[in-house]
Amino acid sequence: MNIILTSVGRRTYMVEYFKKALEGIGLVYASNSIDTYTLHQADDYVITPQIYDDNYVSFLLSYCKKHSISALISLFDIDLPILSRNKSLFEQAGIRLVISDYPVTQICNDKWQTYQFLSAIGIRQTPTFINLSEAKSALANGKLSFPLFIKPRWGMGSIGIYKIETDVELDVLYTKLHRDIFRTYLKFESSIDKNECILIQQAIQGQEYGVEIFNDLNGNYVSTFAKKKISMRAGETDIAETIDAEPFMMIAKQISKELRHIANLDVDCFVEEDGNICVLEMNCRFGGQYPFTHNAGVDEPKQIIKWLEGNPTDFSLLQQINGVRSCKELHPVIFCSSTLNQST
Repeated sequence: MNIILTSVGRRTYMVEYFKKALEGIGLVYASNSIDTYTLHQADDYVITPQIYDDNYVSFLLSYCKKHSISALISLFDIDLPILSRNKSLFEQAGIRLVISDYPVTQICNDKWQTYQFLSAIGIRQTPTFINLSEAKSALANGKLSFPLFIKPRWGMGSIGIYKIETDVELDVLYTKLHRDIFRTYLKFESSIDKNECILIQQAIQGQEYGVEIFNDLNGNYVSTFAKKKISMRAGETDIAETIDAEPFMMIAKQISKELRHIANLDVDCFVEEDGNICVLEMNCRFGGQYPFTHNAGVDEPKQIIKWLEGNPTDFSLLQQINGVRSCKELHPVIFCSSTLNQST
């Protein structure tokens, strides 16, 4: 069995996890639109057209057929809806997409839809607006108060997130963020609604936690894993410690039942000062917090491979050890040099 991880970016650890999961039974291929070190750690790789290129899907499909790839897993939010809409093309070629259905990708990628979805199923949310005038009215009548956060409605990581303390900051940084959005790749999805492409949210007072809700390949609930976020870097969890998931279990099962995502759902939560749990964001893919779960004894990649082979859930692969603190360490690597081995 061969698999391909698309839009791998710099998630070298995901390539390593899947290579170990497939050891002796298959190869791990990787793709990305620019060359990265991670690509070179796969058994083979390809540089693809940009995700929004008209030829992106046909290019990937052709590559998968050429290399007898059985399953595709994407590691990037923007990739998900493009591929999900084309599931049938891959399935006709015998390639399983381990990706949630298109409506699920929309709920997760569009943070306004996330807010509406979670509110509709009764899960606590922080006050959120996508209309600047309405947010200012809410500030005036006391339904919203500083500090606030503004961020792209279709965003990821730390791109364009600002903490707002005053009316002046709200006006200036809102204008700046709107301009900046349309200078990045966020412009594609944000073009759907240029006038309401920024979220304005009440800041939450409390401790942040990462929760992963793991479903099977048919969207059925399997397990929940949780960790306390200790430090963040560039919008991703940098240091975290695994904890008992029990306090989050009821919310996790409810989200799983209503959303019916496939495989990993990466969820950001806050436990507020009054003890209530507020869910902030969801990503229907392996997120930046998964390595902390993996370091604590869980092996979701291996379980996914077992499911793809037609085997039942092996709960021995899904036993998290609590109290494991991990960090993401940075170190320089060389992956391409035309002169390194030449004598001087």
